[in-house]
Amino acid sequence: MKAKKEKTFRYIYGPVSSWRLGSSLGVDPLSEKEKICTFDCVYCQLGKTRVFADERSVFVPVHKIIEEIQSLPDVPIDYITFSGRGEPTLAKNSGQMIREVRKITDKKIAVITNASLMGRKDVREDLFLADFVLAKLDAGSQETFKRINKPLEGIEFTAVLEGIKNFKNRYAGKLALQIMFIKENEKDAGDIARIAREIDPDEVEINTPLRPCGVEPLSERALREVMNYFEGLECISVYETTRKEVKTISDEDTLIRRGKV
Repeated sequence: MKAKKEKTFRYIYGPVSSWRLGSSLGVDPLSEKEKICTFDCVYCQLGKTRVFADERSVFVPVHKIIEEIQSLPDVPIDYITFSGRGEPTLAKNSGQMIREVRKITDKKIAVITNASLMGRKDVREDLFLADFVLAKLDAGSQETFKRINKPLEGIEFTAVLEGIKNFKNRYAGKLALQIMFIKENEKDAGDIARIAREIDPDEVEINTPLRPCGVEPLSERALREVMNYFEGLECISVYETTRKEVKTISDEDTLIRRGKV
């Protein structure tokens, strides 16, 4: 008897076991062969950015996302999370996607963003629709920002910070700052913590790259020392959380969009 062929999904992936989101079903609103991003972060598990962009476009029709979500087998999901092969807010129709997803499910919706486009009003308006926004903050200065995140020319650190602050001032959902610590920004922890206090997020996620990538993670001890700078803020650490057991709907699609676990 032949084994049943695994269904291929073009736009959704997972669910994955997320230390921040539990069982997280990924939605990739870009779904291009190459990663498309505004950054070329040194720790990205998807490899180098070869296609840079900062203008929003429609990559995937909304109905295609809905069709795939509706075809899901019965799997436990805590969050439907917009992420994938690049910066999800580059999808001009991401707000419409969130609205339509809400019509077919009562699951909470999260967006993982590098925050590079949060200075744009249309991007903020789309992100307001999510229950949980996880925004990147890996630097305490323009110099570190350029060294760690390697942004597209024209994207400035101060503008990114202003965008996050403007978003937080009006956002009714949960905002987390996701901070990836490596050797190159470990000494910036004090400056990053000061900025985090100015933003006043609901949560600070202290991370280090435990999935295969081009840089080494900090040790558990080093990350605990980093966390001391964030005393008084609501913090979680990648080393101090437990993960759910999760079965993916398609291993191949998950690997393409998330990298090796």
